[in-house]
Amino acid sequence: MRIIRQVAPNTRLALRAVRERLGENAIILSSCRTSEGVEVTAGADVEAAELPPECVPTGLATAEPPPQPPSAVAIEPSVPAIEVGEAMLNPSVQQELKSLRHMLETQLAQLAWSDLTRRLPVQAELLRELTEIGLAPDLAQRIADQLPQDSDPTYARRFAFTALAQYLPVTGERWTDSGGRLAFIGLTGVGKTTCLAKIAVRWTLRHGARDLALVPADCARMGAREELQTLGQLLGASVHVPDRFSDLPQLLAELSHYRLVLIDTPGTSVRDPKFAARLGVLANCASQLESVLVLSASTQAAALEEVVRRFEPAHPGSALLTKLDEAASLGGALSVLARSQLRLSYISDGQRIPEDLRPARALDLVSRAVALARDNGANADEDLLRHRFGKVKHAGA
Repeated sequence: MRIIRQVAPNTRLALRAVRERLGENAIILSSCRTSEGVEVTAGADVEAAELPPECVPTGLATAEPPPQPPSAVAIEPSVPAIEVGEAMLNPSVQQELKSLRHMLETQLAQLAWSDLTRRLPVQAELLRELTEIGLAPDLAQRIADQLPQDSDPTYARRFAFTALAQYLPVTGERWTDSGGRLAFIGLTGVGKTTCLAKIAVRWTLRHGARDLALVPADCARMGAREELQTLGQLLGASVHVPDRFSDLPQLLAELSHYRLVLIDTPGTSVRDPKFAARLGVLANCASQLESVLVLSASTQAAALEEVVRRFEPAHPGSALLTKLDEAASLGGALSVLARSQLRLSYISDGQRIPEDLRPARALDLVSRAVALARDNGANADEDLLRHRFGKVKHAGA
């Protein structure tokens, strides 16, 4: 471990100098006020392979401290930098060092978060509110960093929620207006068939069923085909059942005269052995149809991220968010949509057909996320905020 002391006029400059000298993995050992400003003692791990050959047998060596950055005040040269090769230590000592490192990193996060709340209290409060609605830390930080200086809390909140809405691309009600060829894809149980039925009914109420074709291509779930055949009979719409999922491209060519074609694909697990083959069929049809990735708002953000990644080979052109009525928080789903930049078409928040389906509107979604957090009493505690946003880069910005 290399240990240094750094003196600077304030904490921000001291932490910046420490980071420049020791890198991003630096840990703060202690800090105190001095007549010159702030003195910080810090350390960073050094791999044994990086040590000079003559240092390896003993595991201990003295090295000259690196040059001081321009922004830092020079310190006394009487305290040498010390390097310890961790490969020379026994497991118990290594474990103690890891525990010490964790404790010191926690203290560093406390110091950095306290510095941020002191210097930029409005930004810190904004990070708290964005965390409470469930927004991902990187997206919350990106929005907070864009906040104009000297903003009051009311303007900051309005700015943040407007900025979040701008990260959410939506399509508008284009399907029920102008039609299309849509294949609803997603995991089992997210509501693909129900959403398809809602869109079919909306289309029929507006245009009639003559130009509507339903394609039950879900051969995995028992009764799935019968559901769409029954729906087709009720609406007076044409129903076309492919013998195999791989027959989909040929079937699409035969349905070219329909204005709206709705395809129900098998709900599946990403570990289904047929999963990759089905995605390949959809990818080959990309010029003939639009794959719509159906996501459940009640699913955790990490699982949604995995779903988006796994279905990427199908080249989904848009998304549909279901089960908003079952979600405890919407921030995670909004974070996934913002990161992926999947255009959101519709939201579904119930089983009623077609009432519980409406075009997605970004500001409405953000407002709903805020209201849901408030109604559920969401609260971001200080430990969580320190862990997420107590980074050296805040103090060194």
